[in-house]
Amino acid sequence: MHTVIAGLDVEIFQATQTAPTAALILCHGFGAPGDDLVGLGPELARQVPALRDVRFYFPAAPLELDMGFGESRAWWLIDMMAIQRLAHDEAAQREFRKVEPEGMPAARKAMLALVQDVAAHTGLPMSKIILGGFSQGAMIATDVALRLEEAPGALVVLSGTLLIEDAWRAKAKARAGLPVFQSHGRQDPILPYPASEWLKELFLEAGMQHEFVPFDGGHTIGQDALLKLGDFLARQVTR
Repeated sequence: MHTVIAGLDVEIFQATQTAPTAALILCHGFGAPGDDLVGLGPELARQVPALRDVRFYFPAAPLELDMGFGESRAWWLIDMMAIQRLAHDEAAQREFRKVEPEGMPAARKAMLALVQDVAAHTGLPMSKIILGGFSQGAMIATDVALRLEEAPGALVVLSGTLLIEDAWRAKAKARAGLPVFQSHGRQDPILPYPASEWLKELFLEAGMQHEFVPFDGGHTIGQDALLKLGDFLARQVTR
């Protein structure tokens, strides 16, 4: 089902017609179409019966890009030359994790509003709302999970990375015990694997309940990671 929530186009999936037991908000990556992750809803619900009563929300990022092929969207614009330098320049990686991208505050505002509207529409407590995403979508999901007044139920970081390190590190202190699922490809050519370990260290230092699933592969969602994600989500929605 397509709808608009807090000014964002959103696809919603739930395998059943009952009141949702939990909500999962998944944000797509840079340059992907707004419905890029929608197929994960039916797939996870098929694999894991405990997720059949979970309502999945797939927001489309607010910016439309002209990339010359199909629909392409972004949460904020990216300097692709800077991204290319990350693959072989550790100094560039360290600089990347310090700076807040221009446009990120607007994306944050939209996502914070979406989370609040989902809570209001479903009647679910924040402890039953899970945030997550892939790549750039994982970055905005992490940022919002750390900034909400009340902690969400869990955080899912698929091929994400560390941004605005000082702010995230300070805010992470209030998220001790937050369940976090993180996965990353060891051969990721876009967001290098070492950056995932920096983010992992931040989660662990803050005392979060962290599950890390590395896999042999690139900038994608590994099949093993997807299976383990289903198990992780089942534990969160049934506790």
